[in-house]
Amino acid sequence: MKVNTRVFGEIDIEEEKILTFPAGIIGFPELTQFTLIHDEEKGTGAGIRWLQSLQETGFAMPVMDPLVVKPDYNPEVNDELLEPAGNITAENMLVLVTVSVPADVKLMTVNLRGPIIINADEKKACQIIVDGDDYAVKYPIYEILQARKAGV
Repeated sequence: MKVNTRVFGEIDIEEEKILTFPAGIIGFPELTQFTLIHDEEKGTGAGIRWLQSLQETGFAMPVMDPLVVKPDYNPEVNDELLEPAGNITAENMLVLVTVSVPADVKLMTVNLRGPIIINADEKKACQIIVDGDDYAVKYPIYEILQARKAGV
């Protein structure tokens, strides 16, 4: 499948790389088909990937593994919230969080309250809201990434 994207231009997506979000994502329930794109040139070297919509090709969100910036990230989630992603196990689960990169990159944050849960086996996914105040919607990551880059 060929997709003409705003961020990456025309790309070829293999059928097995398509992720289905049965309930869409927060704020965009109509967007249900995505793929993950890894691009070193457009990333920061921190494992940032892009969640690219296949229905609205101008829509792509930077995402990353939350453990890169918050090693103890482990929110408690009600199992029924994960049902749209199919049979989730520790072995097939991939957790990502959205990255916000404003004009001043030093103000870069991740949303730890709205993780994306992917079932790698079934290629199904969902975005959930974590209850409580343990995790921030805007968790600053610039200093953490700089320290990682410096090997601290």
